[in-house]
Amino acid sequence: MQRLIVGISGASGVIMGYRLLQALQDVPDIETHLVITEGAARNFACETELALTDVQALADVVYDNQDLAAAIASGSFETAGMIIMPCSMASVAGIANGFATNLLLRAADVCLKEERRLVLVPRETPLSRLHLRNLSIASELGCTIIPPMLTFYNGADTVEKQVDHIIGKVLKRFGIDYHAFRPWQGR
Repeated sequence: MQRLIVGISGASGVIMGYRLLQALQDVPDIETHLVITEGAARNFACETELALTDVQALADVVYDNQDLAAAIASGSFETAGMIIMPCSMASVAGIANGFATNLLLRAADVCLKEERRLVLVPRETPLSRLHLRNLSIASELGCTIIPPMLTFYNGADTVEKQVDHIIGKVLKRFGIDYHAFRPWQGR
């Protein structure tokens, strides 16, 4: 059983985090550890019809974002790594600069110090120079940056298919195949 941390931060697009959790339910031997920021909780209310309890019910373990004594705040708690989807620019800045003031940022910091995979799905547009600098720093520190960019080569003609594509790209970083991912097959 591998533990995988899923973080959902306060960027627009929290539905992507929900869909990621749904996808992980179909993966045997993955135990999901979820942390949702306060901003993400507000965005679920603004952007979706989902109750936060429905989102939390998809995870094996749920943590309060202010609980810095949680298991995922320690490097001795073994995980395969962490996905933050979506990842706000405030979260990117905290990760890039070691400003771990909440559990989401502390868990990311632990992944970096323990050299575990940390995948960020940043959601902002346009990107300022400061955003780009922080993303570059995060990448230099070892984070994988997978922005949710539109894809057309795979027939992704709906928002759902676009999200499936990003989820597939993210899960590939952990060696997980996602049934709804449609890679390029060549001509």
